[in-house]
Amino acid sequence: MVYEEPKEEKIRSPPSYQFNDVLRRIVCGGAAGMIAKTVTAPLERIKMLAQTGDHGLAGRSSVVSLYRGIIRQEGVAGLWAGNGSNLLRIFPAKGIIFSTNDLYERLLRNHVWKINDSALKSPGSLSFMAGGMAGLTASACTYPLDFVRGRVSGTMANAVGTKHYTGIWETMVLTVRDEGVFTLYRGVTPTLIGAIPYEGIKFGTVGLLDKLIPADDSLGESSKSSKILRKVLFGGVGGVMACIITYPNDTVRRLLQLQGSRSSIAGERTGYW
Repeated sequence: MVYEEPKEEKIRSPPSYQFNDVLRRIVCGGAAGMIAKTVTAPLERIKMLAQTGDHGLAGRSSVVSLYRGIIRQEGVAGLWAGNGSNLLRIFPAKGIIFSTNDLYERLLRNHVWKINDSALKSPGSLSFMAGGMAGLTASACTYPLDFVRGRVSGTMANAVGTKHYTGIWETMVLTVRDEGVFTLYRGVTPTLIGAIPYEGIKFGTVGLLDKLIPADDSLGESSKSSKILRKVLFGGVGGVMACIITYPNDTVRRLLQLQGSRSSIAGERTGYW
């Protein structure tokens, strides 16, 4: 009788552990996104008004003039106009991105790039594709809330404080009543077109930086704080690069969201090109 050594079996994580890990990523990713978007909401509001031009200010608008205009015509709370719909959108969106990015990366590693060694880091192109597909999934699932945010944040109240779009439910009701339910997906084309490069560039940049600047595991306990700092810096650089490259597409998206609405620029542009 020939003795055969027992084959090593791959230890697979139980389904309950995998579910808990996905749930943890959704909760942590969504909570982090909500905090970040709330802190940066005033700057986002100013950026969107500069993109749409629907602010009623004479001459060339600057960050300072837009800020003063918002305070004067809508009050301090106007700096956070549209943040409610953004928070409703950002929690599931970020959760979907964080959870599906790993899923897509694992599928691409196993079935496209054929990388079976878990010790090998994913190439930048793989991180780009996985991040882009995750962003595309999140954008498609949460677009109506982004549309509502575009109409609330992309318009400013007039001199007497009158504004057509002021809340999530009111904006949805007015839009569906005046223009139909499919209008909630107006501007989805540039959104989906921009989702792949935005998230792809962001995750791809993080993956590239992680590969070019490997972590030093010999630091012991101090390596934990350095890993957190690495994630913050790499994520920030990735976000900046993605915003700069995809900014023109984002401007087109915001302008299309206001088409046919009760804004001052309604009807000026009819399509993506």
